[in-house]
Amino acid sequence: MSSVHQVGIHASQERLEKLLAERLTPGANRAEVDARIWNLFGETWAVMFTDLSGFSRNVAEFGIVHFLQVIYESQRIFTPCVDANDGILLKMEGDSMLIIFRTVANALQCAIDMQRAAKIYNVGKPKEEQILQCIGLGYGPMLRIGDQDVFGREVNAASKLGEDIAKAWEILVTDSVQAAASTFPGIQFEPIADIPPGANAAACVIYTL
Repeated sequence: MSSVHQVGIHASQERLEKLLAERLTPGANRAEVDARIWNLFGETWAVMFTDLSGFSRNVAEFGIVHFLQVIYESQRIFTPCVDANDGILLKMEGDSMLIIFRTVANALQCAIDMQRAAKIYNVGKPKEEQILQCIGLGYGPMLRIGDQDVFGREVNAASKLGEDIAKAWEILVTDSVQAAASTFPGIQFEPIADIPPGANAAACVIYTL
């Protein structure tokens, strides 16, 4: 990691921590501090959370080496999709990925590309080695802290959709994503009943795998 990158990360963290400490000071004008935080770190992004269906069960059955193999292979086949669609992979935690995009169109295309890459990868693989991706997408204002993390309503909603609600091969989106993707070609949206906190509605993307 370059020294310039390290300075950028630490500068963002330090500035945020100072503002949060100021916010906790007795008599602080919290609305004013909140406005300063949003002014410094507020940005609009499309956010993606991914998860692997059945992953925990397979780890318990086949062991930690299997766990590492699936993590390695999923990163290998999905990273080119992220790069091709101008995404920024902020972090991986276990079998989950957190990725941000400047546009909803890029996020949706990346999600579809990932699912198609997984389908190709799975051909001829035994069931326990197949990669079954679940994806959640959100879009809107959020706090971005360097290249480490993002926070906001749409982030929470996308996380819930991708990691808890979506099933294998599903791409679930918030109403904000759907509204911004009205002209995206070749897909349709089907409303779902399980609406995550942070979203007004949610839908499943109907696409050709």
